[in-house]
Amino acid sequence: MKRSHLVVLAGLLAAGAYGYARMQAKPVASGSAESSRGRFSIPANAAAFRFGTLDFSACELARKHSAATTEAWCAPFKVAENRALTGGRTLDLKLALIKSSQAADDDFIVFLAGGPGQSAIESWPQIAAALAPARKHRHVLLLDQRGTGASNALQCAAMAEQDETLDFDIVRIESATRTCLAEVGKHADPRYYTTTDAVEDLEALRQALGAPKFDLVGVSYGTRVAQQYLKRHPEGVRSLVLDSVAPNELALGGEFARNLDEALKAQFAYCAKNPACAKAFPDPYANLIRLRDSLRERPRQVSFPDPVDFTTHNKRLDAYALAGLVRMFAYAPETAALIPQAVAQSLAGNDAPLMGQLGILNQGIEELAGSGMQLSVICAEDADRLSADPAADQTLLGNLMVEVVKAQCAIWPQGSRPADFNEPGKSDTPILVLSGELDPVTPPRYGEQVVATLANARLIVARGQGHNVIGRGCLPKLVGEFLDTRAPKALDTRCVDELGPIPHFIDFNGAAP
Repeated sequence: MKRSHLVVLAGLLAAGAYGYARMQAKPVASGSAESSRGRFSIPANAAAFRFGTLDFSACELARKHSAATTEAWCAPFKVAENRALTGGRTLDLKLALIKSSQAADDDFIVFLAGGPGQSAIESWPQIAAALAPARKHRHVLLLDQRGTGASNALQCAAMAEQDETLDFDIVRIESATRTCLAEVGKHADPRYYTTTDAVEDLEALRQALGAPKFDLVGVSYGTRVAQQYLKRHPEGVRSLVLDSVAPNELALGGEFARNLDEALKAQFAYCAKNPACAKAFPDPYANLIRLRDSLRERPRQVSFPDPVDFTTHNKRLDAYALAGLVRMFAYAPETAALIPQAVAQSLAGNDAPLMGQLGILNQGIEELAGSGMQLSVICAEDADRLSADPAADQTLLGNLMVEVVKAQCAIWPQGSRPADFNEPGKSDTPILVLSGELDPVTPPRYGEQVVATLANARLIVARGQGHNVIGRGCLPKLVGEFLDTRAPKALDTRCVDELGPIPHFIDFNGAAP
């Protein structure tokens, strides 16, 4: 549930060179806070090693927008595209292991990226610091989910170009979707790129490693994968961390309009409490609706400089594009603090502050532009449960998301989901749930909904924060403590109280002193 035209309006893994040793799994007592150690140690100065049936060798992971690389261990990992078809297409999934910083326990952290459509490997630089305390004694597994990254990505040039225009014309989106389907159909059957398929890939990986326990760390859409894995393979789960959680019952897209409006109003309430902000922007939400109504009547072409590559862009700004842009701003407190000023400037005829942030907001999520894998997930798991909500008509986002999804899924081949896919999770597995108070896509009430049916879960709400909070403040330390103890209700979370919103910019010099 990150951003692209679909997700912005839809959305939010011992012997080395001296020989090989096969690692066999031992059972870990359920409920034990301690892990065994030594079965998955990596020999010093190893050039290669084997865990289970997987042969790992040293590799380097590239980082986007940087010449730096990350040292890792990579292994070939092959799965069937359609497990029910003998002799069908096989997929080479990209698998990397980040070594523990100290002696490794026998459970693995598996990072599950968001989207749908993000690559776990490409997202690692953004999550690495958040998991630093947790990986002192645990290796981290990064598996690019099928359809993402280097795992037979369902990337479509036609839809990426459509995203780039900020144009939400349904006829053009339908045309781009048909072109996309023809493109990805040359190397994939889109029906087999669902969450359920990804869950079975994870279990195949666990078995190939020798059946260790997994500590699943899911962010945004990754929380859906984590919960579904727990439902299908509870014996493989040691613990779960769910950051910006989407409940099993949720149809992605159905509440995005409500969630965005509620997050914006809560965000603007902080402005009202600050005298300087309240004076500069007496009613930021009313300003936003005024701008939306103006753009409905008279869209405009905007020329603006890109803050990343300094090139000049010319794009159409209409009410739909405004909704998508504001939603992107609302994901993080640093950019949400710019919304009242950017909207006020646009009302005065200066659209550059609003449009000029596009390059910054899109960094790190480029792979979501034109990702057909999003459609494989949403069309199989959500589209049939979506319907227009009359109450959303007057919100900033309205029912556009539902209209777009319905139109695209009428074209896209649809996989299947299990009959109990949308049933709430029920488990005594230790689970830590993290939510941002001002999250515009997965609000804290989703966290409350998830923990209500879990016997050993705890929700932590980060005040003033948006989507994806695991790296904020003391939360990395708490996540590390949780993975060590598996006692979510015993965590001392008082340090989280130090978090809060970022003061709104009242002019180009920043917030009030």
